[in-house]
Amino acid sequence: MSAILSIRDLVVCYGSIKALQGISVEIPKGQIITLVGANGAGKTTTLRTISGILKPTAGSIEFKGENIGGLPAHKIVARGIAHSPEGRMIFSNLTVLENLRMGAYLRRDKAGIAEDIRRMCGIFPRLAERESQAAGTLSGGEQQMLAIARALMSRPECLLLDEPSLGIAPILVQAIFEKIVEINRELGLTILLVEQNANLALEVSHYGYVMETGRIILSDTSSALRENPSVRAAYLGG
Repeated sequence: MSAILSIRDLVVCYGSIKALQGISVEIPKGQIITLVGANGAGKTTTLRTISGILKPTAGSIEFKGENIGGLPAHKIVARGIAHSPEGRMIFSNLTVLENLRMGAYLRRDKAGIAEDIRRMCGIFPRLAERESQAAGTLSGGEQQMLAIARALMSRPECLLLDEPSLGIAPILVQAIFEKIVEINRELGLTILLVEQNANLALEVSHYGYVMETGRIILSDTSSALRENPSVRAAYLGG
């Protein structure tokens, strides 16, 4: 299966510190790929560099054959990559509906935007119930649903998902991940997932990369990584 997103020899520095030390990752179209690793391994840095928040020091990021490394974030969104960031970063004072419209800020097709808002409310019925509510008053799980839905409003071909289970009640975590699988299957959306809960990430993904201190130390199908003794010992609780 051909890669829609290819990262080659990517180096990213914070001052004199090399956060990414020449990583290479292939993201096939229509699959869920996960990055697994401890805090500080470079997972979030990878997503932030793909989406244009950080600038690469060296290496390339190709999306649909075009090198997008170093492009401003809004141009990367326009090309078809959306980012649902760690910590959700919703607009607390805006309503649920206004947050969704913010996700479509580059679009001019009013009928299409209205149709997509209806679709998001179909995927996440809780958002439909709270359309006119200030987003800051939602529960953590509902805010996460809103962050994902807002990212989808740009009609991306590739979704970057950073820590979707962070700070969410366990009962809602499973629901969020079921929605991630549903979005992948029904919309054919390519997803690059960063998730601290490695068990869950490997359960829903097709392929995984294990990161450690800015390097990729292992990659395999998600099912093989779940059975790998070293991965089980380090990330899956034995």
